[in-house]
Amino acid sequence: QVQVVESGGGLVQAGGSLRLSCAASGSALSINAGRWYRQPPGPQRELVAVISSAGSTNYGDSVKGRFTISRDNAKNTVYLQMMSLKPEDTAVYYCNVEVKIGAFTYSYWGQGTQVTVSS
Repeated sequence: QVQVVESGGGLVQAGGSLRLSCAASGSALSINAGRWYRQPPGPQRELVAVISSAGSTNYGDSVKGRFTISRDNAKNTVYLQMMSLKPEDTAVYYCNVEVKIGAFTYSYWGQGTQVTVSS
């Protein structure tokens, strides 16, 4: 049974920082790629950042230079360091990880964590 648990959201003032974590747990698994999405009020979910199995990264235009995605393979955890936060960064943040178990790869979502940036 694989569990993906997010943590680190909260309320912060504009200009502040937060770090989100996305930890996958289970037997004999490893994380390939990891992604962070966000969803402000409404149906649209935005891709924020991606990290590949090799560690290369890509970011949405709205967060470039402010957010950093990283990974700790030993902990099966993907992080999102958010700096210089703006009120428009307010959203529920979701992680999505590709988990490799044996010869197979599965996609899992975290439960979401609320980030609120006050002006």
